[in-house]
Amino acid sequence: MARTREFDTEAAVSRAMELFWTRGYEATSVRDLTRHLGIGQGSLYAAFGDKDGLYRAALEHYRTTLAATALRGLEQEGDARAAIRKLLTERIRIAVGHGGQGCLAVNAVCERLPQDAATRRTVRDMQDASREALTEVLRAAMERGEIAARHDPHTVAAFLVTFLNGLLVSSKITPDATALEPLVELALTTLD
Repeated sequence: MARTREFDTEAAVSRAMELFWTRGYEATSVRDLTRHLGIGQGSLYAAFGDKDGLYRAALEHYRTTLAATALRGLEQEGDARAAIRKLLTERIRIAVGHGGQGCLAVNAVCERLPQDAATRRTVRDMQDASREALTEVLRAAMERGEIAARHDPHTVAAFLVTFLNGLLVSSKITPDATALEPLVELALTTLD
């Protein structure tokens, strides 16, 4: 008869996400994970297959929690410029936390690509969702006359996602929000 899991899988994935985010994939051993999660190696393998499986689950958890929450914030703000400013500055503040841990998704790309196709797909899905959400916010703002309509909203959204990726890499080099936030204001001039 099969044994039932004796741990909360979702909580384990969340804790693993924190550890991968802080240390990276390569610097996190299975032993580190089992200690951090408080589970045995056999339980980890039974639940996730291997370290890669747990890493993919952690990236997916990041996508469905933190990344999704950031995009919902875009929809809740009335003014497009304020919503985009808030999105970018909040991402900077998270990234500079804990001594410059950066963004889990951007860290994953820098560490795991081009070899890891699963990571590429997950992060591409996150970026596509960000681009689509920003495109809709920009399109609506252009229709209201709130921002200039001189650029295609999809192109501006792609620029903002690319700009944010660069900021998130920079946050690891310079984990100082006050140094990075003025760059957001410069990027927002693309809306003028």
